[in-house]
Amino acid sequence: MALLQIAEPGQSTAPHEHRLAVGIDLGTTNSLVASVLSGKAVTLPDAVGEHLLPSVVRYTEQGVVVGEAARATLASDPLNTIASIKRLMGRAAEDIKTLGEQFPYQLVEGNAATPRIQTIQGVLTPVEISAEMLKVLAQRAVETLGGDLTGVVITVPAYFDDAQRQATKDAARLAGLHVFRLLNEPTAAAVAYGLDRGADGVHAIYDLGGGTFDISILRLHNGVFEVMSTGGDSALGGDDFDHVIVEWALLQFSFGDVKPALPLIRELLMQARAAKEALADSAQAVLRLNDQEIALSRDTFNQLIDPLIRKTLTACRRALRDAGLRVDDIKEVVMVGGSTRTLRVREKVGEFFATTPLVDIDPDRVVAIGAALQANALAGNESENAMLLLDVNPLSLGIETMGGLVEKIIPRNTTIPVARAQEFTTYKDGQTAMALHVLQGERELAADCRSLARFELRGIPPMVAGAARIRVTFSVDADGLLQVEAEEQSHGVKADIEIKPSYGLSEGEITQMLQASIEHAGEDMQTRKLAEQQVDAARVIEALNAALADDGDQLLNAAERQIIEGALTHLQQTAAEVRDADQLKVAITELEQTCDFYVERRMNTRIRQAMAGHNVNEFQ
Repeated sequence: MALLQIAEPGQSTAPHEHRLAVGIDLGTTNSLVASVLSGKAVTLPDAVGEHLLPSVVRYTEQGVVVGEAARATLASDPLNTIASIKRLMGRAAEDIKTLGEQFPYQLVEGNAATPRIQTIQGVLTPVEISAEMLKVLAQRAVETLGGDLTGVVITVPAYFDDAQRQATKDAARLAGLHVFRLLNEPTAAAVAYGLDRGADGVHAIYDLGGGTFDISILRLHNGVFEVMSTGGDSALGGDDFDHVIVEWALLQFSFGDVKPALPLIRELLMQARAAKEALADSAQAVLRLNDQEIALSRDTFNQLIDPLIRKTLTACRRALRDAGLRVDDIKEVVMVGGSTRTLRVREKVGEFFATTPLVDIDPDRVVAIGAALQANALAGNESENAMLLLDVNPLSLGIETMGGLVEKIIPRNTTIPVARAQEFTTYKDGQTAMALHVLQGERELAADCRSLARFELRGIPPMVAGAARIRVTFSVDADGLLQVEAEEQSHGVKADIEIKPSYGLSEGEITQMLQASIEHAGEDMQTRKLAEQQVDAARVIEALNAALADDGDQLLNAAERQIIEGALTHLQQTAAEVRDADQLKVAITELEQTCDFYVERRMNTRIRQAMAGHNVNEFQ
């Protein structure tokens, strides 16, 4: 009888089997694929030994061409040769119209949410074009590693929003890849440099690629990275260096009254890129067009790109401010992205941070290497403690507030571990307890989100409504455990609960919840607006009833009280019957205006009572 083979969940049934996994840096200018071979992360070359795959796709009647062969036709076949597609990922069609001639493709007009490009093979989206590059990289990995891939880690700029990240995932799915995780490029770079295994401290990751710029401030503590702040520009990179060179060159070359044609602009862009790269080693570079020739010196180049570099440093300054740090708090600066090869960039970044940036690893490859290390761990090839697996929470976490609304404390896609806090207050006078309802989801109403737990904070000192300060802290650790703590600030009364099943959702459930939040976004916002006004109305009604019971007979005559009670009745009826937030808001405003004279009398009465038996000089 054969022995049963037992394995840990998620691990290979063959204990010595090495699962094939790769990291992919899907870049604006170039893309790479890397894997861990013999314990070392390396980028994988193509059949002719090239590691970098130019992020260019050309569509022909015969098929699709990706890489260097496609880049060679940028000038001769500009409408069917697509470059820098990463800058279109996840963008709305309307956004593209504002980007001007940086994208000289034939964009298809229509009502589609995503931009669509007309090619000889039909109308295509950025997702479909990116998928072609991912197919080539995946095939390179399969041929090099000699087997099918278990999964991939794809890096994205930290500044990518939800739409851009989802577009990247869609491209991978279209390419037939199983995505272990999308990993932020700065985090991948930090892993590649081994900062996750070094001494605790704060690190800055300066990532200037072909089309995007990211700055991330990471704090390493006990082997865990905390993303303290991020910033950048998803439409700033080395491509912009090329464009300023082209603009300068067009002023130097003589064209007479003839406007340069698109193929000529594409040719100049290619020469500008070559000149930029040459100036990393030479004092000047030459640009040639037809029978004309001009020289671009390094000093001129520096003057052209200085404004762009200053924009990146402004983002660095903002990221430091957001993190509450000074420049001298930064332990190390890691340079990432091919555009950091530019000597002027390294010089200015070094001056800003007052330290020599780390450039030991090829800036083109560092992100792919970090992604490969992460993929290797996620595939189960590393021991459990070999690397902390960085993750994000899949759905927002929050708490129910008055009116059945959800106040989100930790938004979805926040890197974990993370801790966030927010202050709340009491709703009623003399309230000594608060019920807390912890929720997960993207909808605006608690009834539409997933309930995780309920607990109570008791022992709150009795105070008037709104005076208590209840600080609610959400903490998610590296294992995905959520802990919620509530503390009354003035007396230190605490209550807390640990919630483990919040990350037990299946991919389908997460997808369903996200889809529901999209489908009902408009409806949810209107419902939330109405609920907020209903809460305000209830608060005003309760406060006015309490005031009338307290001193209404002393401060109001019969006619005045009748006017106030009439406005109060109108608000109560409106709150009960009307389902329009704006109408309810008007009724609240009308009642407040009607009661202005009463509020003034109450205030004057309180002041006279407080001053009784005292001299005004005592209060100076």
